[in-house]
Amino acid sequence: MRGVSVIFRRELAGLFLTPLAWVLLLFAVGLNGFLLIALLRSSGGDVDGSLNFLLGQGGTYWMLMVVMPPLLTMRSISEEAKSGQLEFLCTAPVTDTAVVLGKHLAVCAFLAVMWASVPLFGGALEILGVSPDWGQLGMGFLGAVVTGTLFAALGMVASALSSTPLLAAFLGFIFNLGLLLLPFGARSIGGGIGSLVGQVGERMNVLVHLQTSFMRGAFDTADLVFFLAWTGLFLFAAVRLVEARRWWS
Repeated sequence: MRGVSVIFRRELAGLFLTPLAWVLLLFAVGLNGFLLIALLRSSGGDVDGSLNFLLGQGGTYWMLMVVMPPLLTMRSISEEAKSGQLEFLCTAPVTDTAVVLGKHLAVCAFLAVMWASVPLFGGALEILGVSPDWGQLGMGFLGAVVTGTLFAALGMVASALSSTPLLAAFLGFIFNLGLLLLPFGARSIGGGIGSLVGQVGERMNVLVHLQTSFMRGAFDTADLVFFLAWTGLFLFAAVRLVEARRWWS
């Protein structure tokens, strides 16, 4: 699509030039490194279990997934709308879809760099003489990437809804946390309607879709389609919101 690569390069360069992005990257990598050492010591050297904890089995992973994407996407649309830069982009020879998709892909690339630290830790362990299960580690990394695309898409929706980055970040936290906790909330609803809602909520269970396939080293196209389909839906909503801004302004 015309303009996606231009927006992608511009946005990715902008991310790596901002202090906040580097702080987030160093924090995530440092936290994962610290946790890996602690897990290896407490588990008696269980390499695969420790690496899996960093890629979806542990609560720290989900904390990073809920928090990081909104902080990276909060300025994507809201800040540019506030400064008038978004209006310039919308009148440039690129479509609204290209603007949203390019910005989203830049955030996804940054998140992929962040999660690539875990396979690098696996490579360091290989050098030290302990070989991890590379098939499982590779699928776990892929799962982290596609999960990041989903949460980043929700962050784009939040940024398109708001005119201030802080509000966009807050909405992104709420959206991501709501998606994560949806199955648990659906189970608490009683009655016949509650049963139906529970089934829908279970189908939206991000943890299950990640842990039953990617975390086990298996490639299930149904789980991949789940992440990509919902990512596409949220990006579609973000594009519609960007188009609506023309009527708001």
